[in-house]
Formats: sequence, structure tokens, C-alpha cells
Amino acid sequence: MILLRLFLCFLEIGAVSFGGGYAMIPLIREKCLLYGWLTDEALTDLIAVSESTPGPIAVNLATFVGSSQGGFAGALTATAGVVLPSFLVILLIAALIRNLLRYSGVQAFLSGVRPAAAGLILSAGIMMFLRILCGASSFGESFSPDPRGILIFALIAAAAFGYKKWKKKSISPVLLILCSAALGIGLYGNM
Repeated sequence: MILLRLFLCFLEIGAVSFGGGYAMIPLIREKCLLYGWLTDEALTDLIAVSESTPGPIAVNLATFVGSSQGGFAGALTATAGVVLPSFLVILLIAALIRNLLRYSGVQAFLSGVRPAAAGLILSAGIMMFLRILCGASSFGESFSPDPRGILIFALIAAAAFGYKKWKKKSISPVLLILCSAALGIGLYGNM
């Protein structure tokens, strides 16, 4: 039963999410909390791991959530669910792309989806910011700031900004993640 629920849940998320993996995070969070699969804190940890591992964040997150609920079979099922809609849409678009972009209805649809995708991505960022740095999962909760998390955020943001000003190009995200991990081990390792 859990495998079917995982598949259908991630199939729904994959079918209605536009804007990439980050736009899926609020939907994944909602479903995980609704079904009691993960706590908000555990999901935040999985998001961090999903960003740090190779591959699309939504696929990684679906794999980790599926694995936590149904082992290897759960990981395969959730991953198949989240990937299947995109796979089918891409096949269809690849076959029809030249003809589709000529229609004003398709252009209007894409123009409408872009702001919604940006809003979902911004929502995911705000929720992660509130949870990780402020210790709250919504605006209504009392804040309990995490000084170590804020310090890591400030150091990484300063490094990225400083490097961009100094070298006139962006620093590698991989290097930033590795530095964040090292800072996390240093600052949180004695807990």
C-alpha cells in the first residue's frame, strides 16, 4: 500500500509542478507532512542532502523520501512517480516543439506559468530560511534564531559576493557546499 501511495503522490507532484525541482519542494513538504512520512526538520535535512548530491533536487528528494518509507522499492517507486510526467511531456514536446511555439495559447500558458514557478521557488526559499536560520516553520511562529546557522549563511554569502566582486565571476556552488559542510562540522560537531 505504501508503494502505491508513494507512486501516486509523487506522480501528482511531478504532473502539476512547473518550474523545476525547487518549485516542487513546497508540494513535497505538504505531502510528507500530510501523510506523516517525515517531520519538517527531517525534510529540511533531506532537502540539504538532495541539494548536495548529484542530480535534480526533486528526483533526489523523491528518492530519499521513498527510501525512508519503503526502502529500495520505495525509492524506485517515488522516483518513477516524480519522473514519469516530465518524461512523457518531454517526449511529446520533442515531437511537436516547432509547431507548439507558434501558437499564442502556448506562449500565453508559458507566460502564466513563469511567475507561478518563481513564486513557488521563492516560497521554498523563504520556508527554508525561516526553518534553518530563524527556527520557525511559518511567519506566525515565534522566532528562535540559530546563531551558528546565521554565521554559516553570512560567511558563505560574503564569500560568494566577495569572489564575484574580486574575480568578476561566480564561485563554484560545489566549493560553497563543501565550505558550508566544513563550517557545519566545525560549528555543530561538538553538539
